[in-house]
Amino acid sequence: MKHFVQKLATLAITSALLAAAPLSQAHEYKLGQLEIGHPYARATVPGQPAAGAYLSIENKGSAPDRLVSVSSPVAKSGEIHTMAMEGNVMKMRELDGGLEVKPGQKITMQPGNGYHLMLMGLSKPLQAGEKVPATLTFEKAGKVEVTFNVEDRNAAAAGKDDMKDMKGHMHH
Repeated sequence: MKHFVQKLATLAITSALLAAAPLSQAHEYKLGQLEIGHPYARATVPGQPAAGAYLSIENKGSAPDRLVSVSSPVAKSGEIHTMAMEGNVMKMRELDGGLEVKPGQKITMQPGNGYHLMLMGLSKPLQAGEKVPATLTFEKAGKVEVTFNVEDRNAAAAGKDDMKDMKGHMHH
């Protein structure tokens, strides 16, 4: 009996995970051979001049491409940044010439490591639950319109907080 219950529990968890999967899958964009996944931006506080924005880019083609710019109506400018440890100091700098995505490569931007986008000179604070339109420009593939979902600063990028968060946004 115990074995059966265990199997049942595993089955329930698996189907719950499968049911949740399409939710996160829906937020993707295709541009030629490039796939852009789950663009999101961090909520900001009043007076904060810039917001970090994140997404993943996968190159399914056979030629490299590069993200050369990002722009959004809510910001004066967009920049592509890299973060690297230099000694014990985290240095953030703008990438000259954009971000190359090699064939077969997937770059996943996350807070606190590697690459991210900065929306500079915000016209107003970004609030959790908002959707921010943006245009990504690639050297070869051209332009694609995406929507950054603004997420709470404290929420994990993708985790148990997502479901809790969604419930919270239902009554607005």
